[in-house]
Amino acid sequence: MAVFENKTRIDISKVNSNALITNKGLLSLLENTACMHSDIAGYGIIDIPKTHLSWVQLNWKVQIFRRLQYGENVTVKTWARTSSKVSTLRDFEVFDENNNLTCIATTRWTLVNADTQTITKITDDIINRYTPEDRTVFPDFTFKKLEEPEEFSNEYIYTTQRRDIDVNKHMHNLNYLDLAYETLPEDVYLNDEFNNIEIMYKNAILLGDTSKCLYGINDGKHTVVIKNLDGKTLHCIVNLY
Repeated sequence: MAVFENKTRIDISKVNSNALITNKGLLSLLENTACMHSDIAGYGIIDIPKTHLSWVQLNWKVQIFRRLQYGENVTVKTWARTSSKVSTLRDFEVFDENNNLTCIATTRWTLVNADTQTITKITDDIINRYTPEDRTVFPDFTFKKLEEPEEFSNEYIYTTQRRDIDVNKHMHNLNYLDLAYETLPEDVYLNDEFNNIEIMYKNAILLGDTSKCLYGINDGKHTVVIKNLDGKTLHCIVNLY
């Protein structure tokens, strides 16, 4: 199955006080669809005890054209793209019930040994189970290192809780977006919609780790840099604009 489709409805867990889908709610929708595709391919979460392999996300790039509302019926389409030995790409399209394109996204993933949490080779046999496509929603785009702002104006400190931990035993990737929102200045948080999202994950945050989140402006984008408390280890960079 080259292009996998997930038909679903926007529920209350994915919307804000205006009944519009939040960025975390949208990314959750995309993430769940990718997981469903992996279930069919035989490399999903339920297959980990057998394969000893788990997908770990490295990057997001998301563009929103229209923000979906509570109760809308949507179709999420996803497909695997090209793969190297250490990373692979996956794209998404989100359509409303009138078949209007509301969002596009591309992502980058790596495969880890679930027992040792070390990166493992993505073989042709594994990627071919997904029947990869050549098509991409962002022509001529390649993931590059996200840069830190030269100056920071806001800081937020957070210690990872049990609720943050996922199947890979580290902070779930969508919770980094929560940290970014907590770090934004109040006026930015209240007045900006952020229809473009870029996230780069570097080093996992574990249970009990205390992180320092720093906010600044970089190339016109609201940027949150998440590091460990002494600032020596970069965990994640989030761009919102």
